[in-house]
Amino acid sequence: MPFFDANWPLLALAGLVLVLAVWWLINASRRTRVTLDRTADGEPARRNQALIDAAPVAATDNAAAPAESDLVRLKGVGPKLIAQLENLGVTNLAQVAQWDEADIARIDAQLGRFAGRIAKDDWVGQARLLAHGDQAAYEERFGKL
Repeated sequence: MPFFDANWPLLALAGLVLVLAVWWLINASRRTRVTLDRTADGEPARRNQALIDAAPVAATDNAAAPAESDLVRLKGVGPKLIAQLENLGVTNLAQVAQWDEADIARIDAQLGRFAGRIAKDDWVGQARLLAHGDQAAYEERFGKL
């Protein structure tokens, strides 16, 4: 203890130098320096203003967008199922409305993790009502579109 009592100012200075050296090493090793861009007036620069002011791409380029399949009207059928059905050649409600038990079994066997959804969600019943335009009967049986 007599050593610490006699040399405490020197030890405090050494501790302070050590803390400063560690702080300098941490800050010097940072690869990215974040700086705020400023305009000539000294105001912060506005970023991506052209993107903010521009119209959405979907609104300006409708001709290039693919036509939406009417299969989206079936409850329980989302984008992944629609893509899978289109790969199997099923592209519209009229096709689904005409399926018989053999067609249902053939398509259902190829749906992978979605197998069983045709019967569970009654796609054929939904498609028949929608294809004939009977929205009232559809909503009574399956709920609102």
